[in-house]
Amino acid sequence: MQMNYIVLDLEWNQCPDGKAAENAQLRFEIIEIGAVKLDETLTLVDRFREVIKPQVYQDLHFKTKEIISLRAIDLENARSFPAVAKDFLDWCGKDAVFCTWGTADLTELQQNLAYHKMPSPFAFPLLYYDIQKIFSIVYEDRKSRRSLESAVDFLDIPKSVPFHSALSDAHYTSQIMQRLTPEQILANSSVDYYRTPKNRRQEIYLTYETYTKFISRPFRDKVQAMKDRTVISTPCCKCGINAQKRIRWFPVGGSNYFCLAHCEEHGYLKGKIRLRHQHDDLCYAIKTVKTITPEEAYAIREKKEVQKLKRRLRKKFSNDRTP
Repeated sequence: MQMNYIVLDLEWNQCPDGKAAENAQLRFEIIEIGAVKLDETLTLVDRFREVIKPQVYQDLHFKTKEIISLRAIDLENARSFPAVAKDFLDWCGKDAVFCTWGTADLTELQQNLAYHKMPSPFAFPLLYYDIQKIFSIVYEDRKSRRSLESAVDFLDIPKSVPFHSALSDAHYTSQIMQRLTPEQILANSSVDYYRTPKNRRQEIYLTYETYTKFISRPFRDKVQAMKDRTVISTPCCKCGINAQKRIRWFPVGGSNYFCLAHCEEHGYLKGKIRLRHQHDDLCYAIKTVKTITPEEAYAIREKKEVQKLKRRLRKKFSNDRTP
């Protein structure tokens, strides 16, 4: 069966009365789904667009009003999320490969499905293609993240429809994809973190051209996570051999850790761990290991010295304030 790319964009609303009044089970309620279907050669096949009648936050947040050009009558006459979502997922087909601009859309789609007690059609782990990230990998420095309109301007894509509607943003994302090759897209998948590994057996290992990524099982807290041998190991992203640490893991901020390692064959490696909390207050680790230059290795050494100095200053300030 032929694979299709589903280029997805969602618009959502949030509680108009502030965080204190929001529904903890659904912070962002989807009010529009737009998508473009491309075949394996990135040729346009079909389009999907439908507005959704809000059920949780029936009044639009002021920020939503500023960004999205939807009228109250459009929302009032729309169908419910379960009806629209079912038709959308049927339209996607069983062999759909999802593409988005940024990382949020698939997470919010799954959150809305769960809220409405609808079965999720997505495999675990859910791999997708973040075209914003891939644009940076192909055209820029791998780190920067342009807005959709800025990327459209960069590529001189004609602005035929307004931005900030679900279908128009999906259309522009598909136009950017058509300036890439299928090989460039397929070599750079992303992982959606709405569902994370529940145990050691489900832990995720991914290998890319310049780095590896690991997503761990849950831990009670960051102390337990940073004692786990798999979490703190530094296998070379090129050969897989466990590299010798030159600088052990050290914290930067509240939930990020860095280290410097060295592989005899492939040189310096930068390790980064991000610790994220789940809804049940457990945490999990996202670790990347990548090859770096000697200059970048020196920058990690400097970063550690800066963190040591900050800790000394905090300790001194705390002692000075003690009566």
